[in-house]
Amino acid sequence: MDYFHIAIVTLESTIRLSVPIILAALAGLFSERSGVFDIGLEGKMLAAAFAGGAVGAVYESAFLGLLAAIAVSTSLALVHAFASITQRGNQIVSGVAINFIALGATVILGQSWFRQGGRTPQLSGNGRFDTVTLPFADTLANVPVLGPIYANLISGHFLLTYFAFAMVPITWWILYRTRFGLRLRAVGENPGAVDTAGISVTRMRYMAVICCGILCGFAGAYLSMAVGAGFVKGMTAGKGFIALAALIFAKWKPVNVMLACLLFGFLDAMAILMQGRPLPLIGEVPVQFMQALPYILTVILLAGFIGKAIPPKAGGVPYVKER
Repeated sequence: MDYFHIAIVTLESTIRLSVPIILAALAGLFSERSGVFDIGLEGKMLAAAFAGGAVGAVYESAFLGLLAAIAVSTSLALVHAFASITQRGNQIVSGVAINFIALGATVILGQSWFRQGGRTPQLSGNGRFDTVTLPFADTLANVPVLGPIYANLISGHFLLTYFAFAMVPITWWILYRTRFGLRLRAVGENPGAVDTAGISVTRMRYMAVICCGILCGFAGAYLSMAVGAGFVKGMTAGKGFIALAALIFAKWKPVNVMLACLLFGFLDAMAILMQGRPLPLIGEVPVQFMQALPYILTVILLAGFIGKAIPPKAGGVPYVKER
């Protein structure tokens, strides 16, 4: 296998592995820009993955599975919004509770409904998303250099993959070029001033959390109905927390979020590639270490390479209307 082919395979894996992190990080971006911290990204992704896999298996429809994933994730997001915005509860505790609820409920419901140890039945046919082949991809595949890049890196991905990368400029445009985005950022920085201007802080934060739930639904559906062929217990494997790390690493900016997620996806792809391969001067490294490598490097990057990451000033603070 030549180095060019290895690079193509690694980059293709990087894109595939970074998609759920990008969607979850953009979800957290909407919520945290409004001042609502969301530790529950992991739980919403997991619940969405289960809902998508279950509905996709029963009705053999990827579209219905996606709708179910979005509905379940948004419902959990509304629970978080009610606890942290309306009831002014602790946002961290609410998010952690959602993670535990999703972790337990998906296994219990999966075992109760399908009797497969918490799994959903294998998805096939219309029950999962197929890859999309762009025009002329097969024709150009044999063209040196450009052909493999177009056929493998640009073409041949799932529809949700293109949606994830399209959401990066869309999110940037919403945040920085629309009235909604201006108000959303203002609510996260100075909710009192927004309230004085006659804009409902509660309404804006609810809308932001709903956006978060929708995007987490897409992320969960991608895991169980696109890159996977059904739900498996704990299949998010910490991707929601990696998304939170990427969000901090990117300093809450959409384009930087994409780049940070691609970096974490690349680290994960390299860990997979290097499993079972001897390293120079070291020899073969245990598989467990290679699996933990992306998380270790995440901690190292956050600890020493991002400088001072300043979150929204009103982040994590329930707003109390002045009388």
